[in-house]
Amino acid sequence: MTDQQNRRQGLALIGLRGTGKTTVGRILAERLGRPFADADHELEAWSGLSIPKIFKEQGESAFRDLEEQTLEKLTQNPNLVLATGGGAILRPTNRARLRAFGQVIWLTADPSQLAERLLANPRGLANRPSLTTAGTIDELSEVLQARSALYEEVADLTVETGGRTTRQVVDHILDRLRALVPTSS
Repeated sequence: MTDQQNRRQGLALIGLRGTGKTTVGRILAERLGRPFADADHELEAWSGLSIPKIFKEQGESAFRDLEEQTLEKLTQNPNLVLATGGGAILRPTNRARLRAFGQVIWLTADPSQLAERLLANPRGLANRPSLTTAGTIDELSEVLQARSALYEEVADLTVETGGRTTRQVVDHILDRLRALVPTSS
C-alpha cells in the first residue's frame, strides 16, 4: 500500500486568514455528510479563552502549544472536515499530523483580496491577533511569503478562492477530490 492509501480519510483546509477555510469547510462537510470542526473555535472552547487574549496574556508560543494539542485531538476523527488556523502549519508536528490525517487543501487568494474580506468583516478582524507590525495588506503579504513553502509542503491541492463564490470553491474542491480518488472497477 502506498502512503496515500494508508492515509485516513480526513479533509483539512489550510491557508491564511480570510481565505474562507471555515465557510468552505462547513459547506464541504455538509455536502460530504461529514462532521465539521474549526480548530480555532475548538481551541477557544476548550481553553475558555479567546485567541487574542491567549496571544496577549500568554504569548504566541503558548497559543501554538494549545493549537498543537487541539489538532492532536481533532485529527483523531478520521472523517472530519477540519478548518485549521492559518499558522497551524508552522510546527513540523502539525504538518506531519495533517498529512497523516488525510487530504490537505490549501486555500489561497491575493493578499489584497484577503484584506478586503477581513476589512469588510471588522468583527472577524478583531478576533484575529496581529502577526506583524505592518498594516493589513502588508501583514498578509509578509505572512504569506513566510508560510508559502510550508503550506505547499503539506498541501495535496491548492485552490484559489479569489474571484470565486463559496459555492464555486466547494464545487471545484469536490471535482478535484474526485479526480484524486481512484475508483474501483
